[in-house]
Amino acid sequence: MNERAIRNLARLDMSQARITRMLDAAAGGKNNFVADREAVRRYDEATPVTTAAARAVLGFLARVVRHLALAGVDQYLIIGSGVPSGLPTGHQLHDIARDTLHGAEARVVYVENDPMVLANARATIEPVTDAMRVVEGDVRQIEELLSDRVVRTFLDWDRPVGMLLVTMHGVGDEHAGHVIKCLCHAAPANSYLALLQTTFDGIPPELLPAARELLAMTLPGHAIRDRAEVTALLDGLDLVAPGLVWVPEWRPDGAETTCLEQPSTSGNYGAVARLI
Repeated sequence: MNERAIRNLARLDMSQARITRMLDAAAGGKNNFVADREAVRRYDEATPVTTAAARAVLGFLARVVRHLALAGVDQYLIIGSGVPSGLPTGHQLHDIARDTLHGAEARVVYVENDPMVLANARATIEPVTDAMRVVEGDVRQIEELLSDRVVRTFLDWDRPVGMLLVTMHGVGDEHAGHVIKCLCHAAPANSYLALLQTTFDGIPPELLPAARELLAMTLPGHAIRDRAEVTALLDGLDLVAPGLVWVPEWRPDGAETTCLEQPSTSGNYGAVARLI
């Protein structure tokens, strides 16, 4: 066992829910703990659409990758929970990219900081394909992440890269703008930046106190932003239509159903920008 694996295991906290493992649990995966499943249960009690909302997020990410692959993008940097174990075989983001490119090689680097997600992806996906790598990294150390040897060498930074930023919930307001600027500066021309952001905008005002209390209990430190704050983060970027929307509204294609009557109950905004 190498030093990094030992360090990962030392950081593994089974008593505290993590959003990456909660997404895995909501998607029907097995790489989660009791604390994660209990957190999902609490959210389901508060609002019975939690599982459908998680699947709406996964559907958004899948549609983004498919759209970018159709635009000719064949390499991706996915920062956050892009590898939930509950997805059917062949439905991970790197599978979608490859299939959309009609079997052509699509290089994908997943960046994760949860030890369980890292261990599972390295054990189940990396050995199967040479077109994918899993890197330990934290968006809060964005310069270190972008200078990682695998990130710099496995992807060709002279050609467009599709960057999916799934973990803005882990970045405080003082660093959020810096993260966006660093990614935009590192990206070659004609790259894309996709952003996912949790929000309370769709929650009725009378339920907000309970929602904030539940979030503080289950996911302390989770950054929530309203539409104006997300818009400010994207200021100056060329957004692909339909712009900043609830994730079920971003180019729905009928392939994924979310069982959400109201898109706002997804609890997440999504947007994709083309970096000129």
